[in-house]
Amino acid sequence: MNRPHMLIVAASLALVQAAAIAAPAAPTLDASNPFAQPSSLPLNYPAFDKIKNEHFLPAYAAGMAEQLREIDAIANNKAAPTFENTIVAMERSGQLLSRVSAVFSNLQTANTNDALDAVDREMSPKLAAHGDAIYLNPALFQRVKTLHDKRATLKLDAESKHLLERVYKEFVRAGANLSAADKDKLKKYNGEIASLQSDFSQRVLKEANASALIVDTRAELAGFSEAEINAAAAEAEKRGLTGKFAIAIVNTSSQPALSSLTNRKTRERLMAASLNRGSHGGQYDSRELVLKLVRLRAERAALLGYPTYAAYSQELETAKNPAAVNKLLAELAKPAVNNARKEAAEIQKVIDKEKGGFQVASYDWPIYQDKVRAAKYNFDENQLRPYFELNRVLVDGVFFAATKEYGITFKERKDLPVYDPDVRTFDVIDHDGKQLAIFIFDPYARGNKQGGAWMNEYVSQSSLLGKKPVVANHLNIPKPTKGQPTLLTYDEVRTAFHEFGHALHGMFSNVKYPHFSGTSVPRDFVEYPSQVNEMWAIWPEVLANYAKHHQTGAPMPKELLDKVVASKKFNQGYMTTEYLAASLLDQRWHQLKPSEIPTDVLAFEAEALKDAGVDFAPVPPRYRTTYFSHSMNGGYSAGYYAYLWSEKLDADTVQWFTQSGGLSRKNGDHFRKTLLSRGGSADAMDLFRNFRGRDPVIEPLLERRGLTGN
Repeated sequence: MNRPHMLIVAASLALVQAAAIAAPAAPTLDASNPFAQPSSLPLNYPAFDKIKNEHFLPAYAAGMAEQLREIDAIANNKAAPTFENTIVAMERSGQLLSRVSAVFSNLQTANTNDALDAVDREMSPKLAAHGDAIYLNPALFQRVKTLHDKRATLKLDAESKHLLERVYKEFVRAGANLSAADKDKLKKYNGEIASLQSDFSQRVLKEANASALIVDTRAELAGFSEAEINAAAAEAEKRGLTGKFAIAIVNTSSQPALSSLTNRKTRERLMAASLNRGSHGGQYDSRELVLKLVRLRAERAALLGYPTYAAYSQELETAKNPAAVNKLLAELAKPAVNNARKEAAEIQKVIDKEKGGFQVASYDWPIYQDKVRAAKYNFDENQLRPYFELNRVLVDGVFFAATKEYGITFKERKDLPVYDPDVRTFDVIDHDGKQLAIFIFDPYARGNKQGGAWMNEYVSQSSLLGKKPVVANHLNIPKPTKGQPTLLTYDEVRTAFHEFGHALHGMFSNVKYPHFSGTSVPRDFVEYPSQVNEMWAIWPEVLANYAKHHQTGAPMPKELLDKVVASKKFNQGYMTTEYLAASLLDQRWHQLKPSEIPTDVLAFEAEALKDAGVDFAPVPPRYRTTYFSHSMNGGYSAGYYAYLWSEKLDADTVQWFTQSGGLSRKNGDHFRKTLLSRGGSADAMDLFRNFRGRDPVIEPLLERRGLTGN
């Protein structure tokens, strides 16, 4: 997921007051509003054909009011608190708000427009306040605390006991023990932070669109295929620049086009456009916003009794504290950069051999790494693309692997409404013939779609509420011109398998309480199942089933497959270093005390990278601070390390699958039963131990990334 996954917190317990509380009469929702009742479509699939921009604000208002009525009834119940009349009642609350929140948050990232952006700006502080109205309600907290204090005598099953402990901890972390004056401060912080996060997210998307590289001539696009040139012309046409060419910017620092462009000046301009986002003035500059956001997070954490925001954020993660995170990142930084320097030296040899007359720069790395790979393995990544046609990858690869491993099958349906013509929907049928879920697949990049790739849930599984999952995967594959096939890079194939790993986590959820559904697990655990699913992308049986030439149907030659496998550790120095640099930036910003917030974003960033030993110019951070949405918009703030933390578990698990016979129902059923189906209903590391039979070890990760002996 390289994006922040959009996880809808069950029963709206993490949603958030003021205007809604003060209203003398709770608003009701007109019956014509699609959110007034659960969708009548299968599994409550959203009625996208009926949902309009104007439906969201009234549905939000009614949903918040309805939940506050429900919460008021729970808090002021004259009966003594019981698990059923307090904790379970809260789990049942907020279903209207949950419906509208799920659809809105997903559409606003996948298919936004000016009206939805305006709703987001208006609702972010109101939702923050709504959450405060729940978590800072003293009567409600007293009932929760009473139950928590006597939890040992309540004879609860394991999932219910875990829920009670988790809800109590969430109330405390949300400020339930603060004084009245400090609660007022906290409410102010929450509203301001929510507004700033919304602003940051919208600026990043708009800045990326505004930063597209515009070129005048075909010569500047030397190295592009005819299809890529046509796509650049179409992109320029879309922007009203007939006769020119436009290369759209994706959200990472390095840009895909850098691996094709042979014109060095064009590469340099493209990388500069990418790296300068949010830091060159203008309406989308995010530097002041970053400083405000980091300061407010630090002050809010201090108010709640934590030394830093990172300490607050990581308390409920499997890492538990910043010291553990810092240790992992520091252990890997030196060997990763050493590897990257060796890789740079290999690239420099190629440049010198070609009499290039320049030192390798960040904008040279992608195209020259391919030349090194070609020399080392007689292998060019572009050789793979004809064998990676999108539909085959999805149906004969991603779905095929899931069928072999778990016995589930997929049937595409054309009758369900979608929000964009390119979106596809599938019924997911379990091994017993019963419907398990609905899967939504949204593959193509759009100007109104957040960058990256992610999974989200429109409906989360819960036996308490009688709900089955509706989950979605979103990719950002450039859409080819009409009539041309969609041919993927290897990274795009791997991403498709990765995101479907998240989808499986959501679809296999088999929990009682919505609080624990699917991917509602610690951030540094949520990436683990999805990373495991990547292993099937090059598993011989799976690859042979989908890697077929899009024109001839011929299978990928075995020698090409062997080269793919042999080159798995290639360029790992670069990949690990760019990721570590971003992770370290995220930690440095969020391990600051309020008194330590700097005044210059770029100077702080440079110093932080230097101090950590990852300031290697040819390998910029995967995200710079000014467009680091994972860190700044709230999804992975102080948590971007989670991908690497999860990969430690992933590498160990891949080793288990490989040693246990690989792709089989026996192995898949064990993984599903012990881990994937459990969601957040138990301690995450206990789930890993139940699956693996022991604690994780780091050696498989070091071996995978080529970091042994460095």
